[in-house]
Amino acid sequence: MDLPAPTVGQWLAFVVASILFIQVPGPSLLFTIGRALTVGRRDALLSVLGNAAGIVAQVVAVALGLGAVVAASATAYTAIKLVGAAYVVWLGVQAIRHRADARGALGDLNDDERAVARAQSARRSLRIGFFVGLTNPKTVVFFLAFLPHFVNEAAGSASLQLLMLGAVFGVLCVASDSLWALAAGKARDWFGRRPERLDALGVAGGTMMVGLGVSMAAIE
Repeated sequence: MDLPAPTVGQWLAFVVASILFIQVPGPSLLFTIGRALTVGRRDALLSVLGNAAGIVAQVVAVALGLGAVVAASATAYTAIKLVGAAYVVWLGVQAIRHRADARGALGDLNDDERAVARAQSARRSLRIGFFVGLTNPKTVVFFLAFLPHFVNEAAGSASLQLLMLGAVFGVLCVASDSLWALAAGKARDWFGRRPERLDALGVAGGTMMVGLGVSMAAIE
């Protein structure tokens, strides 16, 4: 028994369309760059993975029909939008407040304490990325309008095909956002050669995230 799946032509069209969509500057891309500038390459890449997981969770919701409820309910849409926007603003404010933590935060720790701190930081970055990806209502609406065009109706099981398409979209997001995170992390390394530069970069990255949160709250 063949697995329900889009046709080869639909897959190719979906991948091309997804790559073009992902490259348009939006919340995920700006969030990734902001994280790379404020907390560094490693945590930014972990946030990328968390963000992709949040996006895939949205696809699951769309496949189960929950996405249609959010799209149809102005209250649900607004609530999710404002929660996600407020969280991103809070992250930006925290980055500005703790801009000096980027240099010397682990300087007085022994090896065991440093390992624990890194593990805690990793889990936090994954959670942050997941929450930002999950609370982006624009992506839910986009999936509702975008994914069905690439479902092979003759193959059956539209829900399974939506999940497959969403998983591939998540992989493409990880690949693209990781490149941006690495590029921004490289710039942060250069700034980090002088402590005062790194402090200024923390403020810049935090300001970027505050601006992103405000714009997320303002969009209709």
